[in-house]
Amino acid sequence: MLRRKIEQKLLQWKRSENHNPLVVKGCRQCGKTYSVVDFAKKNYKNVIYLNFFENPEYSQIFSGSLEVDKIVMYITAALGNEVLFEPKHTCIVLDEIQECPKARTALKFFKLDGRYDVICTGSLLGLEGYRNEPASIPVGYETVVDMYPLDFEEFLWANGITDEIIQVVHDCVEQESPVPLPLHSRFRELLLQYAVVGGMPQVVDTFIETHLLNVVLEMQRNIVNSYKDDMVKYSTAADKSLIRECFESIPKQLAKENKKFQYSILKKGATAAKYAGCLQWIEDAGIISRCYNLTITELPLDGNAIADVFKVYMCDMGLFVSMLEDGVQFDILHGDLYGYKGAIFENLMADFLVKMGRKLYYYHKDSGLEIDFVIRYKGKCTLVEVKSTNGNAKSAKTILNHPEKYHVEECLKFGDYNVGRQDKFLTLPFYTAFLMQGKF
Repeated sequence: MLRRKIEQKLLQWKRSENHNPLVVKGCRQCGKTYSVVDFAKKNYKNVIYLNFFENPEYSQIFSGSLEVDKIVMYITAALGNEVLFEPKHTCIVLDEIQECPKARTALKFFKLDGRYDVICTGSLLGLEGYRNEPASIPVGYETVVDMYPLDFEEFLWANGITDEIIQVVHDCVEQESPVPLPLHSRFRELLLQYAVVGGMPQVVDTFIETHLLNVVLEMQRNIVNSYKDDMVKYSTAADKSLIRECFESIPKQLAKENKKFQYSILKKGATAAKYAGCLQWIEDAGIISRCYNLTITELPLDGNAIADVFKVYMCDMGLFVSMLEDGVQFDILHGDLYGYKGAIFENLMADFLVKMGRKLYYYHKDSGLEIDFVIRYKGKCTLVEVKSTNGNAKSAKTILNHPEKYHVEECLKFGDYNVGRQDKFLTLPFYTAFLMQGKF
């Protein structure tokens, strides 16, 4: 069984007094259902499970009155005598709640009633064009938690790397001392595997059990195809083809020297007015994340972001690689990350940052200054450069040499090397990027 960080979030939610019903939101197939049901079985005497996607008829339970006693009555009628409702000892799991909008509306009444805990999962919540929007979103009566595919640390756990070993690497970063070579080699190997496999739970399980990358690739492409099917199923008729065009353009967008998302890449005459909503649809589905250009390298980053100038990255690295041509897996596993003009390294860093809950920002000026990512690190605005080679980071040097103008004191330079310090540059192995999670 894969160890997931969502387990701790679920425990914190359950232990908090007077908690709201919980909505676990994330892209399809990232492991929401398994994690929620497993948690419920371990922590409650009684678990009531309704899957609205597999059993559309369950929506009828919520078609009339949303009074909790009536909902409970209808559930017992639908599921039979094996279900028990004991106050404070029962968890109701509403899976794929986007298929039953009135069930989400009912969360307010479960909260006010207070006898039963409710956990919901949803993959396409709030998407424009969805055929059945809730009559009323229970604002203030639900807690929403985002869930992602496995991040790199969870991938390390799946491969038998213990917290104690991870702590050794963490201490090396904090002390700015080299990671011992046996650990350095092992973590580097696992990083390259993660770049190919990504974090979809079923894909990771298959890789751990078989190490058959042809099977892994087939599974990843099936997931990508299922996303394309959702784009057809859940979007408006006018947007169906436009959404797919946006999605399928991502590898081309990142293959450019200037990776700024350009609607003109989609087709001749394409404009933001026509496609912007379609790109937003894909982002709301949890498939991609935007990385916004900054007007200046200062905190707060969100306040200095340019809304209509951005790059687009896939939220899961493995799915991104599966969208590239055959043979890329082989190249990556052999350490050849030079192709796609840095796109593989950049999307890998975006994967790390997004899965730790960070928004993405970069800095680019027409003068030629360009920084791959800019983050808040230890309370300060910090540059992040990702290098497939030992480049000289000319733009970062320019910015660091003028603190009076750019207000930046340090650059984290990630690449295929060990920990070291060169003046204002802290050079780090790429695999240590996940350790930035708590350094806001």
